[in-house]
Amino acid sequence: MKIPNSLSQVLATCYKDLFPQVNNMLSKWRDYANQIPNEELRTQALASIDSKTFHCEGGSIYATLAREKWQKAIDFIVSYQTISDYLDNLCDRSQSLDPVDFRQLHQAQLDAIRIEPEIDQVNYYKYRDDQDDQGYLKSLVLECQRIIKQIPNYDQIQPYIERLASLYVDLQVHKHVVEHERVYRLTEWFEHENEDEDLRWYEFSAATGSTLGVFCLISYGLANEQHGRVIQEAFFPSLQGLHILLDYFIDQHEDEVEGDLNFVNYYQDENEKLERMAQMIKQARQNLTNIPDQNFHQLIVDGLVGLYLSDPKVKQIKTSDNAIKYLLQSAGWRAKIVYWNGKAYRKFKSYKSKSA
Repeated sequence: MKIPNSLSQVLATCYKDLFPQVNNMLSKWRDYANQIPNEELRTQALASIDSKTFHCEGGSIYATLAREKWQKAIDFIVSYQTISDYLDNLCDRSQSLDPVDFRQLHQAQLDAIRIEPEIDQVNYYKYRDDQDDQGYLKSLVLECQRIIKQIPNYDQIQPYIERLASLYVDLQVHKHVVEHERVYRLTEWFEHENEDEDLRWYEFSAATGSTLGVFCLISYGLANEQHGRVIQEAFFPSLQGLHILLDYFIDQHEDEVEGDLNFVNYYQDENEKLERMAQMIKQARQNLTNIPDQNFHQLIVDGLVGLYLSDPKVKQIKTSDNAIKYLLQSAGWRAKIVYWNGKAYRKFKSYKSKSA
């Protein structure tokens, strides 16, 4: 597979090759999830696949960086993102507010990017009542480990993957605790970990919540290219921050209903929110200027903006029309094309699902 260098190539590759492969893999994990004995774990596993398929679809574009090993990259991306979405659901929708429980659950996220750990005796559900998933979570972890064992010189990129994954886990722990402790824990963590004086604590937190840097490093690794530090610095915090701010942006209504923490709510008003997100678009572009396959990575910025804004959930936001117009204008014409393609693709998938 060639790395796409134009918007038309990106769209063709996604619809023809990547998305069908992603959905085939998700179908297999859905079948497995349907067999989970515990009702709560089964419910959240299925919900994380059915409502967040676009996370795997969007991330799959990085599989092209693995070139002829792109299918192996897809296997990792889908499995790792499914772990992420499943655990996020378990933390968001469970009765637990215990940080020890959240960290134990997310040990799966760290084991998935480590070659050494033997997970036979590990119980990721140790601190919660719901236990029996019939090996579902461990199977996802083992699938990720199977792929990283095939990466030449994995030890050269692992420290950078480990850094991004560890920040992700810390975020999941801090943001899901009892409500009155969340902001305190997140701001203290920000003061300790942040190195960018222009970032606000909620923007830093958003940047740690993205898996894109991990996908990029794994895919390049499969192609026997080690760009550890270069990729980490290009992706974090700007591109990853943009990614998750967009994710939180479209979830505003849902998070308000569910009472979940949403980072875009900490801006003082709608104007500041949109201006800072537009600035994040600009910063992401600037930080991507010195990495391999620069044109490809610049296209992903357009894809992120267009793909997220095309999500039907955006229409639940009161000021959605103005926000869509402003952010698409900030991103440029290619983002607008992705936006309209995204809307058409989602409509097609919905029609296909109903007629099946």
